[in-house]
Amino acid sequence: MKFYIKNMVCSRCKMVVKAVLENQKLLPLSIELGEVEVEGSLSKEQLLQLDNSLKALGFELIDNKKSQTIEKIKNAIVTLVHHSDYEIKTSLSAFITSQLHQDYNYLSNLFSEVEGTTIEKYFIAHKIEKVKELLVYNELTLSEIANQLGYSSVAYLSNQFKKITGLTPSHFKSLREHKRKNIEEL
Repeated sequence: MKFYIKNMVCSRCKMVVKAVLENQKLLPLSIELGEVEVEGSLSKEQLLQLDNSLKALGFELIDNKKSQTIEKIKNAIVTLVHHSDYEIKTSLSAFITSQLHQDYNYLSNLFSEVEGTTIEKYFIAHKIEKVKELLVYNELTLSEIANQLGYSSVAYLSNQFKKITGLTPSHFKSLREHKRKNIEEL
């Protein structure tokens, strides 16, 4: 049986969900961001118990197609920005279409309707959080960060960063207390 879970954004989330499943004597066949498959089917009581256990940890079962699609979009963006070892070189629309195998205009309209923001703004928010993370680690130059995240120039990254955060990347980097958002807060 396959089901979808809201707010799974990292490998630790997968470990926590796996522990919940095993605690409830469910055999996970696969656990991906936002998507879990278990052996056999679950009764209504098991699903309710699983949902309650997940909610206690900040997760939630998703039971309708629209919400599942939204979560797939979010997870695709999180994976692209935060968990990919390759540079972002493809267009966002092409990437989302390739991941979800659906028309981008439909997905974009659905996302905007449900989330109250655009896919592009959600993507930018994640890219800016990734820039913050990379600035804090201080391992890459701003030019390398811009290239890794698919910005056409350092100036474009800097302008977008200032527009979102109110700070230039260099000013942000100089601050002692870096206020980063959790991925699930975006």
